[in-house]
Amino acid sequence: MRRAVGLTLAGLWWEHIAAGFWPAATWAALGLAALVLGLVALVPPGALGWGSALWLLVLAALVLWGWVRFRRPSRDQAVLLVDRRLEGRPLSVLGDRMVLGGPDAAMLWQAHQAAARAAAARARPVAPDAALVRRDPFALRLVGLTALAMALIFGGTAPVGQGLGALAAGWRPSAPTDQSVAAGPAWEGWAEPPRHTGRPVIYLNTLEGDALTVPQGTSFNLRLYGQGLSVAQDIGAADPQATPDVPRYTAQQDGTLTVDGRSFAVTVQPDAPPQLGLAALAGRRADGRLAQGFSAEDDHGITAGTASITLDLPAVDRRHGLTPDPEPREALQLDLPLPATGQRRRVSATLSADLSRHPWANLPVRMTLSVRDGIEQAAHTPPTALILPGRRFFDPLAAGIAEMRRDLLWSRDNAARSARLLRAMVWRSDRPLPPEAAQAITGAVQALESGPLSADVRDALADALWDAALLIEDGGLGDALERMRQAQQRLAEAIRNGASPDEIQKLMDALREATDDYKRMLAERGEDPSARFDRSEQQGRQITGDQIQQMMDEIQRLMNEGRMAEAQELLDQFNQLMDNLEVREGEGEGGDSSPQGRSMDRLRETLRDQQRLADDVLREAQRDPFGEAPGEGEDGGDGDAPSLADRQRDLRAEIGRQQGLLPGRGTDQGDAASDRLDDAGRAMAEAERALRQGDAAGALERQAEAIEALREGMRALSDLSRGQPGEDGAPQPGQGDEAGSQGTPRADGGEGFARPVPGRDPLGRDTGGQGGNVTTGEPLADSERRAGRARELQDEIRRRSGEGARPRAERDYLGRLLDRF
Repeated sequence: MRRAVGLTLAGLWWEHIAAGFWPAATWAALGLAALVLGLVALVPPGALGWGSALWLLVLAALVLWGWVRFRRPSRDQAVLLVDRRLEGRPLSVLGDRMVLGGPDAAMLWQAHQAAARAAAARARPVAPDAALVRRDPFALRLVGLTALAMALIFGGTAPVGQGLGALAAGWRPSAPTDQSVAAGPAWEGWAEPPRHTGRPVIYLNTLEGDALTVPQGTSFNLRLYGQGLSVAQDIGAADPQATPDVPRYTAQQDGTLTVDGRSFAVTVQPDAPPQLGLAALAGRRADGRLAQGFSAEDDHGITAGTASITLDLPAVDRRHGLTPDPEPREALQLDLPLPATGQRRRVSATLSADLSRHPWANLPVRMTLSVRDGIEQAAHTPPTALILPGRRFFDPLAAGIAEMRRDLLWSRDNAARSARLLRAMVWRSDRPLPPEAAQAITGAVQALESGPLSADVRDALADALWDAALLIEDGGLGDALERMRQAQQRLAEAIRNGASPDEIQKLMDALREATDDYKRMLAERGEDPSARFDRSEQQGRQITGDQIQQMMDEIQRLMNEGRMAEAQELLDQFNQLMDNLEVREGEGEGGDSSPQGRSMDRLRETLRDQQRLADDVLREAQRDPFGEAPGEGEDGGDGDAPSLADRQRDLRAEIGRQQGLLPGRGTDQGDAASDRLDDAGRAMAEAERALRQGDAAGALERQAEAIEALREGMRALSDLSRGQPGEDGAPQPGQGDEAGSQGTPRADGGEGFARPVPGRDPLGRDTGGQGGNVTTGEPLADSERRAGRARELQDEIRRRSGEGARPRAERDYLGRLLDRF
């Protein structure tokens, strides 16, 4: 209790002193800071004395004002403060005395006193509060403390001397004018490296040693005071425009610089030329954008870079609309993306550009990349041949319109030909065209037939045909995607250029609106918007539309908090997300038109053809087991229809073509799918040989191997397509397909299908986990009965799948059941 009261009393002293004397302390701190920092030396000597007297007068007035307001605190005030914080006011109780009462009252009083002492033992000191925030609303005390702290840290002893000397000078006569003044250094020198190196300027007078290493092109600037100072150097040429007392030299080679007897050994580092290399050559992307990786390096940093693209005319297939000589066009110039901040000594980036509208899109070109450093040294990559990435159209009419546009941009001599072909494309069309597309095609045909075209009219027609092809291909979805990319790019540029908050907010709203429009158009087409946002082309990880919205909200929050660097970084990630956006061209309503989906459809059709061929071989062998070879019989003996062997040969050729179009080259799933197609092709070749030799049994065995290899390839391709169920045509547990949506065959051998039990596969086996009855808790006998029933179902499925009289769709479904379960 005594400790708490003592500390509280000390706090009261602080409160009263601070409340009364804070103005005087602030004024004294400001004056002391001005003295320590030497600021009084800036005041004229005649006015400094009067200023000092005024400062002392104000200080005395403030001290007097504080003394009048000061009240000495007492111990009773401290006890009262501590007592108020305790329950029951025990300190007051300990100071009381019992006046009346007998022995019983005395015992009660002692108990009361004991309880008060126990409560007083829990006393804690009361923190002081001088209420300076209320007394000093402008925080003048903090100004004085800050000034005093800066004076103590940065003032040192020399400024104190200057301040005291100036203060004394205000009270004594000025020194005679003929008195000698102390002279400074006889010379000064600076070594200023070229600006592009980013190195600091070196002050030669404070250089500890005499050895100096500088970049090539460093400027040595000297300033000579007085007469008779000599300068000698052999490091480079002198600036002819410099004056004798301010000479300037540019370092070009190693040498020595001597100034007034002091020599500096200068070592010049040559400026190495930059280095430039290409990453993997840009391939074809689904969205038609060019994405070419590169890496550049320079000892002082890359300042600029360009990519030059020219048409590789000898490599162009000069047929159809490309037969005429092309109209001359300038090389396509693109600026290489370089970091906005940093030294740019090592740059690894990707040149990304949408060149799908360019006349050379999807044609052979040669690309040359070049970079420059600060002294215009350049590095170039050798001309690299590639196909300029461009948008591909999978709708036949859209592809034809895009080709006519390309021919028109290739040469205006194709105008008449393009008009005829456009008329043929839309004549008696079996599909309704969007009104805007039909109007654009009609206007283009009329303009092409009207006579010679100017360059401006040609370009306008090309734009109209491009828009018509996009409308036919994806109903304007490409335009919505382009608006979203443009909004993102404008927002990124505004952040880099330090735009105002209102401008950034406006651009952010535009980006949000463009993204919502794009997702809405996807939803109208019956697609999942999140399926198009892919984080990694290699890993195939997707993010949903809600996560895209969360990313945009986070960008908005960072910008509202002024954290523009973090917002820019997150916006760059959003830009990469846009670059990896999958644009899936439609191949029909509701179909999967991704590269994996198209390959899956082709393999599925080939698998059906192989199964049909195997059925025909089996039927032919059963019909004439001792006659002529199935491969050379009536199916092809007269030449009117292909033989079984010829059909097998055609299927093997089709597998070879599909193998060249498989996506995912270089991935585990893509390589696995390619290997399985190799196995299928070899099995088909052996089956063809067996058919030509009349070995039906051997042919059937090889065909079964080919069918199994095709199914395994489809599974690998399905894994490449992010593991989507059912892409290989096999139904999922509890689900049917085009041939068997009603369930599995009945185990009793009767016709029809039994509906699967929830939680079990179509054969009745538990799908809840490993271990059967251990995970389900069912009796062991029941588990064994279910296993036996599953074997019966498998035998029944095998029997039915071998009956040639059953419908083909049913047998296909039964085969997939056997393969999967």
